[in-house]
Amino acid sequence: MIKLDILSDPICPWCYIGKIRLEKALAEVKDHPFAIEWHPFQLNPDMPREGMDRRTYLEAKFGGKENAVKTYAEIDAHARQEGIEMDLAAIARTPNTLDAHRLIHWAGIEDKQGAVVDALFAAYFEQGRDIGDAEVLCDIADSAGLDGAVTARLLQTDEDVDLIRRRDAHSREMGVSSVPTFIVANQHAVPGAQPTDLWLKVIGELKEQQAAE
Repeated sequence: MIKLDILSDPICPWCYIGKIRLEKALAEVKDHPFAIEWHPFQLNPDMPREGMDRRTYLEAKFGGKENAVKTYAEIDAHARQEGIEMDLAAIARTPNTLDAHRLIHWAGIEDKQGAVVDALFAAYFEQGRDIGDAEVLCDIADSAGLDGAVTARLLQTDEDVDLIRRRDAHSREMGVSSVPTFIVANQHAVPGAQPTDLWLKVIGELKEQQAAE
């Protein structure tokens, strides 16, 4: 198998779109070569732990209401092209995602990262749930086959907080400045929500290399 490391944040719409585009390619290829692991990268590492009002956040980030509306209209259009039904109006708060990243890390230990990442994206973008809230995260853990009670106890501690922050900082030190970023075989960085056709080309080339070896 070939390692595919994905740096992502579950409140990043392009990460969700990029994930779906990749999965469409994987679904088309018999015996795709990738072993996938998700890694933390907070879009807003300085976000207060309680999060903040989403409208305030977006208008500050994009320089006013008009630019924010324009940007997210484009995002919504791309999402719908991929079959994602985002309910952006339902999102009241932009959360701090540190705890969501902790949950993704713990899911990796249980080999359930894919299910947790799926559930986090759907909860935030399609259901308007606050994925910075411990109860929401415990519910997601349960739905993905993790122990919600254990997750609740862990979330009440600082378990792996420093680890997540160090991994995030390491990615920035290595030159990652935006997500999604896909790293193929620990060598080749593929930034952005790349189209399915590009992934099909990459997978085809990798399978040819494997066959030649």
